[in-house]
Amino acid sequence: MENEVKEPAPKYNYISPETYLAMERSSEEIHEYYKGEIYAMSGASLHHNYIFHNVYGSLTLFLKGKNCKPFGSDLRIHIPVITLYTYPDISIVCGTPETSDTWTDNITNPSVIIEILSPSTKDYDRGTKFTLYRSIKTLKEYILIDSTSVFIESFIRQQDNSWNLTEFKQLSDSFTISTIDLAQNLKDIYEDVNFS
Repeated sequence: MENEVKEPAPKYNYISPETYLAMERSSEEIHEYYKGEIYAMSGASLHHNYIFHNVYGSLTLFLKGKNCKPFGSDLRIHIPVITLYTYPDISIVCGTPETSDTWTDNITNPSVIIEILSPSTKDYDRGTKFTLYRSIKTLKEYILIDSTSVFIESFIRQQDNSWNLTEFKQLSDSFTISTIDLAQNLKDIYEDVNFS
């Protein structure tokens, strides 16, 4: 049973970014912020966690000692131009992480963002959230991994700022995270995930 709340689900009335950050830095829970509203984030299913650990583990090993670093869902991404503060499931930052304030807890320059889809968030992650993420000038790839079936969507930014989509639907498929030149096998991503 999925235990994530639908996104977006407003928790508070309009507040300023400064008030949000002060609350967030003292909170034990994490929340998204967009246009003056705070959205409660929730826990994830067992499938979601298997997928996260499979992908994050391979990224950590592959990128050890390299110029790009993977981060989990407790790293906040900030898009200043549209005032979005959010927590992608996985982000990869290449080069020196850039932050939006002296707290250094709001990264502004991810190169790759990976979201693990659930029934309650998949429409948001594919639609509105992807539209917002496209405002990040450094973002080169956006990868969506379904947690309810074998299905991965890989979006790669082109030179003209359009996005090229490739879909993968078989455990025998593989694809490459081109920004870091890492091949990923779907059977490894979905290891321990049983859809029956």
